[in-house]
Amino acid sequence: MSQFWLYFKLGLDHVLDIHAYDHVMFLIALMVPYAFKDWKRIFLLVSLFTLGHTLSLILSVFGTVVIAPKYVEFLIPITILITAVFHLFTAGKSSRKESISFVAVVTLFFGIIHGLGFSNYFNSILPGSAADKLLPLLEFALGIEASQIIVVFVVLVISYIAQTFFRFSKRDWALVLSAFIIGLVLPMLIENEIWNR
Repeated sequence: MSQFWLYFKLGLDHVLDIHAYDHVMFLIALMVPYAFKDWKRIFLLVSLFTLGHTLSLILSVFGTVVIAPKYVEFLIPITILITAVFHLFTAGKSSRKESISFVAVVTLFFGIIHGLGFSNYFNSILPGSAADKLLPLLEFALGIEASQIIVVFVVLVISYIAQTFFRFSKRDWALVLSAFIIGLVLPMLIENEIWNR
């Protein structure tokens, strides 16, 4: 049981680490158009992101996919930017009108990219063969899912407060939040080491 909590907590810390806030930024960008009433769709998207994240870790553990960290570190802010820009241009439109299959596939793919960003570290801390790493990986995935639900809940509460008490319209809130995320992610892209040759 102590091993379970070790890797579960590692998953929690991976998302909630204040120094590595890219995961939280992606979740905020993803949640822009949603409210508590959309909980089924939210749970599906968050779980798909965790599935993609876990799948990339499994592929990495077995050596199936190996990508240079500098490319992954460049792609992660790209995923955040794409998500925020998408919601910037669709602000105010009903989230029910968008195709869940498209959003689901994109979220799964972005989860894979984010998982690759953690794969080198994850492989370095786990001893043993690839098969020995599977159970800790699943425990880690549960920690990620739990922390993502925490982040999403906080974002939805803030969104509710902004729209209910401060009278932001759904469209204005989506514009503000998307622009805020874009403002945070652009420096990450500009300062990325991929530009250094």
